[in-house]
Amino acid sequence: MSMIGKSFIHYEISAEIGRGGMGEVYQAKDTKLGRDVAIKVLPEEFARDTDRVARFQREAKLLASLNHPNIAAIYGLEESEGTHFLVMELIEGDTLRDRIKSGPIPVEEALNLALQMAEALEAAHENGVIHRDLKPANIKVTPDGKVKILDFGLAKAYAGDQENVDPMDSPTISAAATQQGVILGTAAYMSPEQAKGKSVDKRADIWAFGVVLFEMLTGRQSFTGETASETLASVMKSEPEWDGLPINLHFRIRFVLERCLKKEPKDRYSGINDARVEIQEVLADPSGVFVQQVTATEPETKSRSIIPWIVAIVLIAIIAGLVGWYLRTPEPRQVMRSDYHLPEGQEFTRIGRQSVTVSADGTKIVYVANQQLYLKNANELTARPIPGTNEDPANPFFSPDGQWVGYFDLSNGQLKKIAIMGGAPVTLCQVNEPIGATWGSDDVIVFGQLGGIMRVSSDGGSPEIIVEGEDNQLFLCPQILPDGKSVLFTFQIGNGLQFAVQSLESGARKDLIAGGPAQYLATGHLAYALENNLSAVPFDLDALEISGGPVPLVEGIFRVMPVLPTHSAISDSGTLVYIPGITLLAASIVPETNLVWVDRDGKEELLGASPNEYLFPKISPDGTRLALTIMGENDDIWVWDLARKTMTRLTFDKGTDYQPIWTPDSMQVLFWSEREGDFGAIFRKRADGTGEVEMLVADPDRQLYPWALSSDGKTLVVLDTTNPNTRADISMLSMEGDHERKPLLQQEYMETQAKISPDGRWMAYVSNESGRNEIYVRSFPEIDKGRWQVSTDGGVSPLWAPNGSELFYIGEDDSVMTVAVETGTAFSAATPEKLFSRTPYLGGGSTPGTPWDVHPDGKRFLMLKRAAAESDESAGGIPRKINIVLNWDEELKQRVPVD
Repeated sequence: MSMIGKSFIHYEISAEIGRGGMGEVYQAKDTKLGRDVAIKVLPEEFARDTDRVARFQREAKLLASLNHPNIAAIYGLEESEGTHFLVMELIEGDTLRDRIKSGPIPVEEALNLALQMAEALEAAHENGVIHRDLKPANIKVTPDGKVKILDFGLAKAYAGDQENVDPMDSPTISAAATQQGVILGTAAYMSPEQAKGKSVDKRADIWAFGVVLFEMLTGRQSFTGETASETLASVMKSEPEWDGLPINLHFRIRFVLERCLKKEPKDRYSGINDARVEIQEVLADPSGVFVQQVTATEPETKSRSIIPWIVAIVLIAIIAGLVGWYLRTPEPRQVMRSDYHLPEGQEFTRIGRQSVTVSADGTKIVYVANQQLYLKNANELTARPIPGTNEDPANPFFSPDGQWVGYFDLSNGQLKKIAIMGGAPVTLCQVNEPIGATWGSDDVIVFGQLGGIMRVSSDGGSPEIIVEGEDNQLFLCPQILPDGKSVLFTFQIGNGLQFAVQSLESGARKDLIAGGPAQYLATGHLAYALENNLSAVPFDLDALEISGGPVPLVEGIFRVMPVLPTHSAISDSGTLVYIPGITLLAASIVPETNLVWVDRDGKEELLGASPNEYLFPKISPDGTRLALTIMGENDDIWVWDLARKTMTRLTFDKGTDYQPIWTPDSMQVLFWSEREGDFGAIFRKRADGTGEVEMLVADPDRQLYPWALSSDGKTLVVLDTTNPNTRADISMLSMEGDHERKPLLQQEYMETQAKISPDGRWMAYVSNESGRNEIYVRSFPEIDKGRWQVSTDGGVSPLWAPNGSELFYIGEDDSVMTVAVETGTAFSAATPEKLFSRTPYLGGGSTPGTPWDVHPDGKRFLMLKRAAAESDESAGGIPRKINIVLNWDEELKQRVPVD
């Protein structure tokens, strides 16, 4: 019976809009408010079920709370003369289903629509609402290009809170859809877990989002069938026709689709925001939404060519050679050598640990630079950052299929993994001073750390120890051998390394020879480092014994110290990658920098001091001098006079002196020194160099670093790095009497870089309690009277403005940020704002100390700017290139024969 012309309460029906399994939809006039609305009249059988109506009312109230420009609003749930109906926002325009009928949507337009869809889903998920029935028919596009998603959560409201619902009972699968010859609607957008009748969460929406995006880009459904059963079987077992995607579509969009359409929910994005970020970055990519021809960049020390056609010919030749290798040309394969120079502005970081790795098939290289993981594909000339890894990563390693990268996040002491295209990192477990890991084909990761070798599932969990050693003994770079019953590992012995194998069943251990870390290769060799050279020996896998003498193969692989890894890796396919260079001592790994003033607009002014290996700069409260550490043979404290432009040495001992802190009267400098005991102690000395060094605090059981003095000089905040579980806590010391120490923050998280406000009532600090470093403020010294998060997107190295009205910090995106704050009787903070980029400057992440300072006038900052390199190597002797040797295993087999 026609509803046109009827009235319900003060709604006059004027036209039918559509029909579906959840009811009929009409356009109506709200005579009370004078606006057009959409009316969804619910089926009669629905109204007869009082429990279902009650559930629907509860759900409708929740849905009505959603307020987002890309979600169609629900105005009310009404009942009139036994008819239940929803009053909703009337959306002009076509549905996506109507748009797709005419063919694929242009890529850029499709991505803009998908971005709006993702934003709507993100807002709903944050409010605990899941759509459950996302499909093109439920998505409208207004004439001005705005997306409006309809029927949010109504599938749940209609079906109720039942578990294990038969997918054939989905409210939008009509009876006709089960008949032969009828193409199924909703079932084509169901996630596999929905198709199996299991309970679902927001990852079902992520699946449907991927299905809809694929359909927009291709003009065809991802999963089809002539019956409901065939379509659901396709959802659970088949893959989309990936070849139907537009040619040269940006690789990150293909990756978004693959992540969204993983059959297992745990393998999809954990949140739709990850897909949103990927799409945003593609749309912002200057090269566009299609893969563009890559142009070459030469090392910055060489001149740039301006003849593009010559460059193109060279590129074609290089790529053709690489492609030839990857197609595995017939034996004997030719050994091919090349190198990759880091682009301008990039330098390796965390070089005390392994900074480069290669995938098992040799087609991908990952390295650590600028406190970020970078991915270099064999068919691309430049590397790109892996989004989500800019929190001080170290020791990257690939999954066996090359689709994931594991790494240690040293900002919070965690083992993590991330998809190679980026996204949200997955935390696997906590670690303790780890160095080196491998990811086995059985989805188990083994890693070395202080005290032994650990094993953990690649899905995460509690790690178990498989090789136990002394608490202070370092174990490196373990590898489960192909028999699955033994582990190869390297351990520290005195000032060197040795490698061994141990049975996982009996615990029997065989110490092999000095050197390491060692890696077992499919050729039947152990490749290992000795000094900064790569050597190999034949290895009997059955007897777990070396069966020949060592042969040096590659000279000059970079490493920091003899007890740390070389920067090299070998793939299963025989590709060797390494960073060339000499062995450096730990004291020489800080790059040379210049001291510069940088104003709030980012304008620089050199102070006039010669470049050197500076750390921990601090400006005296009167603004006349700087105290800092100059790294070198002794790592001493020096003072720079700003007026006279002279540098004067303040400490002269043979130990290391770090972290200078000025007293409020600018007369004395406090600092940490290792000259007293295993953990060192806090000392002070007059800034003019007169008098003797005085020990202030020494605790034989704790490693305490001075961090900030209160403005009255009575309280010193210190960093305590003794706890092996938290790795960093905050305490305070009285500067009077017997210097009593009082713990402030000793939680399960890392808390560091504390700074006291000028009025002495507040403490800013860094904590990783949210999963990444953020800036927080607490009341001081009674820290439990208030706590506020100041940064909104990551941050480290906080500084108070001298007048207390601002907090400065280094943001996660490598920017210097400012936040206006109120520090009266209560604390409050405004929205952070960017001042300038910190890219050329040293610091951030887990760099020791606070690597910058603010002048007492509050108008400029003291920064450490990296000195220009004189060659292709960076300042301080740290190299800036990766050597690549294809088919290196051919050379290995020739020079080190295996019986």
